[in-house]
Amino acid sequence: MSQSQKEIRQAARNARAALSVEERDVRSRLIREKVISASWFRHAKYIACYLPSADEVNTWEIIARAWAMKKRVFAPIIEKTSHMQFQEITAKTELQRNRFGLFEPNDGEMVSARMLDVVLAPLVAFDNKNNRVGMGGGYFDRTFSFLKHRNAWTRPKIIGLAFACQKVEEISPNPWDIQLFCVVTD
Repeated sequence: MSQSQKEIRQAARNARAALSVEERDVRSRLIREKVISASWFRHAKYIACYLPSADEVNTWEIIARAWAMKKRVFAPIIEKTSHMQFQEITAKTELQRNRFGLFEPNDGEMVSARMLDVVLAPLVAFDNKNNRVGMGGGYFDRTFSFLKHRNAWTRPKIIGLAFACQKVEEISPNPWDIQLFCVVTD
């Protein structure tokens, strides 16, 4: 019998939280090196990247590398409509916490999800088929629902970032779930 998404989410969150700060740092660096060497990253001009919470893969060094490569970086803004917009961040951008305690930029140019080349997405759990379990709010799936009926991967490429301990045997996706292009893990 397969686990429910709620059970998968809780087990994967516990596994991620059990990593020490040092383990997370080492594993985040391994993931960063894989991301910045990937062709999809090198060729992207508009990159969306989440701003990490305490136990997620740390993306700040990926963001810094993107800036050094003259890429534009956008962070998700969660709207009251249950969708995300993406606001540009620079090294000088001031951040504020939203109603969920996540960091968001205070100002910057906004772009729609369709304008992005690559989206570096957080996830709670993933499987071999590039299915993901997120935090459960549905923002990701609603925002990228336009990808559901695509015939081929064009853009944006949705890349999940996760620690290996977050991998599960199988996720039974909901009809509205958006599959990832790939998952980068340690």
